Amino acid sequence: MTELLYSDLTEKIRQAAFEVHQYFENGFLEKVYENSLAYKLRKLELNIKQQESIKVYFENNIIVGEYIADLVVENKIIIENKAVQSLDNVHFAQLKNYLKATKFRLGLLINFGSKQIQFKRVIL
Repeated sequence: MTELLYSDLTEKIRQAAFEVHQYFENGFLEKVYENSLAYKLRKLELNIKQQESIKVYFENNIIVGEYIADLVVENKIIIENKAVQSLDNVHFAQLKNYLKATKFRLGLLINFGSKQIQFKRVIL
């Protein structure tokens, strides 16, 4: 059996996201969930950066732009929060492109907008 990349850290994030969703359920703006999740993760004494500017690289490590990540956890995982009825392929593509254009290997796509929380790992 293969060990999942950052499995312990991912489980802490998953549990915190579940608690946020359980408290608010669906129907709030994405920012409410982002701030709440950041709060819960900081309570776990994790290094959290919100609205972190991340460089986008092209060939030969040329910086060609930047994007703003919702959350970066322990400088290892990008979290992209959504508050939509259902995740779509475009959401996966967005996070996969963020990973491809940065130095990160793992992203988590969390949707708080559906009746049941949606939590997906995206690995590059």
